[in-house]
Amino acid sequence: MAGKKNRNIFNALFLAVVFIITIYFVFHNEDLPSIIGYMKSADTRYWFAGVLFVIVFIECESVVIYYMLKGLGENVLFSHCCLYSFIGFFFSLITPSATGGQPAQLYFMKKDGLPLTVSTMVLVIVTITYKLVLVAIGALVFIFRPAGIMFYLEPVIGWCVLGMALNVICIAVMFIFVFNPVFAENMAAFIIRTAGRVSRVKNSQKYMARLTRAMERYKDSASYFLSHKFVIWNVFCITAFQRIILFAVTYIVCVSFNTADAGFSTITGLQAMVSVAVDMLPLPGGMGITEKLFKDIFTPLCGENLALPVMIASRGISYYTQLFISAVMSFIAYFKLGRTA
Repeated sequence: MAGKKNRNIFNALFLAVVFIITIYFVFHNEDLPSIIGYMKSADTRYWFAGVLFVIVFIECESVVIYYMLKGLGENVLFSHCCLYSFIGFFFSLITPSATGGQPAQLYFMKKDGLPLTVSTMVLVIVTITYKLVLVAIGALVFIFRPAGIMFYLEPVIGWCVLGMALNVICIAVMFIFVFNPVFAENMAAFIIRTAGRVSRVKNSQKYMARLTRAMERYKDSASYFLSHKFVIWNVFCITAFQRIILFAVTYIVCVSFNTADAGFSTITGLQAMVSVAVDMLPLPGGMGITEKLFKDIFTPLCGENLALPVMIASRGISYYTQLFISAVMSFIAYFKLGRTA
């Protein structure tokens, strides 16, 4: 319990430090009155559409979780799946490399009566498809090299290549765990045996027996997805829509500042490549590096005067608004999940 409390304190402090550093570098030597003036000149009606896009983005994961859990025969409420999604995004946004999202979801799903092995399988597939869509977009950009996108990407191309490589490695490792249950079982057994030797736990055999029973359900879930590949395809399509609608927030913001001449596909594609670059970096919500890459890419597109206001509005909607909504709903989930049928 103390370890968890210390970890939460560390994450909160780390988030605060990164936020302060980000704010300093974003606004250092900037003319704040001019920035405020440009922000006021935008057509903020479009920003409400951006907030709606963020809500749809979160709810798409709810649909995916509900769809897969129902396919596996679990009795789950869609409203609870919505709460799982809010929890996942909240903790992902505040922890380095989004590492806190799934453990938090698993905790509340277990509290809600769902088998841990089934929930783990579902959430790993959610993560795989979430990253796979990003890699697919990156691959299309690198293969077809659209001139409109490649021109603006030139200053950050190295970051994009690094992000692609890290995401591909992550996906490969998760594929092994999902579709090679024997390997996953051997790894879990190794961890239990090692922990037993280090801590001299006498009842490690009890945990091994629990692992054996749990892996039977895990293997059943893996077999289901292997024999129902259309389910994975449907999840991939929903996730593709989910990711694109969040990237489109930047286009909506550009329209509000009348700087969308490059077009929907170029602006949305550029925002997607920013996500490719920062997705696996050990920073909460990609904070700091996202702002830097955004300015490097969008300054030639939006102009020196409007690049920063566009970035503030875009990040404000896609990250900070998402963080606020998810925080409120996670607070509700704390009292709701596990207490009602």
